Amino acid sequence: MSTAATRTPGPDHLWSVDEHLEDILATVRPLEPIELQLLDAQGCVLVEDITVPVSLPPFDNSSMDGYAVRVTDVAGASEEYPAVLTVVGDVAAGQSEPLHVGPGQAARIMTGAPLPPGAEAVVPVEWTDGGLGEGPVTGMRARGQDPEAAGGHVQVYRSAEARAHVRAKGSDVKAGDRALDAGTILGPPQIALLAAIGRGTVRVRPRPRVVVMSTGSELVQPDEQLGSGQIYDSNSFALTAAARDAGAIAYRVGAVADDAETLRSTIEDQLVRADLLVTTGGVSVGAYDVVKEALSSVGDEDEEGAGIDFRKLAMQPGKPQGFGSIGPDHTPLLALPGNPVSSYVSFELFVRPAIRTLMGLDDVHRPTTRATLTTDKALTSPKGRRQFLRGTYADGEVTPVGGAGSHLVAALALADSLIVVPEDVVSVEPGTEVQVVLLR
Repeated sequence: MSTAATRTPGPDHLWSVDEHLEDILATVRPLEPIELQLLDAQGCVLVEDITVPVSLPPFDNSSMDGYAVRVTDVAGASEEYPAVLTVVGDVAAGQSEPLHVGPGQAARIMTGAPLPPGAEAVVPVEWTDGGLGEGPVTGMRARGQDPEAAGGHVQVYRSAEARAHVRAKGSDVKAGDRALDAGTILGPPQIALLAAIGRGTVRVRPRPRVVVMSTGSELVQPDEQLGSGQIYDSNSFALTAAARDAGAIAYRVGAVADDAETLRSTIEDQLVRADLLVTTGGVSVGAYDVVKEALSSVGDEDEEGAGIDFRKLAMQPGKPQGFGSIGPDHTPLLALPGNPVSSYVSFELFVRPAIRTLMGLDDVHRPTTRATLTTDKALTSPKGRRQFLRGTYADGEVTPVGGAGSHLVAALALADSLIVVPEDVVSVEPGTEVQVVLLR
């Protein structure tokens, strides 16, 4: 499915954010297209242009419940001098043999029903007596399909111009028009359009299957009792939700204990349902950095240069990162740091673009903008590192939320953007224009 890029820098190389991302995007390849039923294709990306085979609507039809008439027969009609027409029957949506409207005649017509031959306009039922002879009515009286039951006369109290309340054939799209372009993500409106033009299946790139797992013997699942030195596993929930938000089908694996063999076995078990694997935790230089221990020696026997490469990035938070491929299908794996903010920022910068690339999208990044920094004091940033601070953005201004600590989950929950401080900047004064990555 994907092949690993050649990673030539040595073990002491300090990777830039851009270098690391470039390496990921050079490795990950869009998934192969498949044919899916419409509802199964929701959230997928089209790989073909869709041309309209039949005009929408396919025939002239009424936009109102009322009466199909000839314009000359209702010219000058008023409540004082109504036009009295003979009702020749009902025209309902889906009716196969429409009536013919001749001089002095009208046909009761329902919304969406085809305009019958001879008719030139539709007068809403509210402009008539509904055939009751008791002045203007507020709605259509129920009738049977039998023309005899819809007979009699109707008084029309207003004139109508040609084509009034008529939806013209092809007024939505015409046969031969381009309905959807390749690269379109299929949401509910697009699926509605495909169904409306008669497409029951469509060729798309499937939504990537992303498996997320966190590591750490200290991690406890929510709703369980915390023991001494334990914390709740939030990373796997955050990253699974983020993967789904990016468009993936995401599977969350419960936290894996700090045991290299257990982690290696768990990853191998998950390969069968993964187009992309994401781990969080265990990638630094600590004695219990199990991901690094478990995967440093793992490679693809038939793929030179494959395997997982652990590296240091010139960024804060998120300095330790891992990336490569694993298993017989060379499944991409991104190993993220364990601190909650570090893992989430890393996801937004590296994993989300990988997911969007698997989907076959051209634009894989979050939108960015420039904004004025609103803060009480200057922001500081370590020299040589690109810093990403949480912020809230509105009306061209961005305000920092919380501090720079990579454990501040509560501040992360309030943020809707990331403030980017370049590598060569150590201080940012209030009022300075900064780059902002928009997260919502």
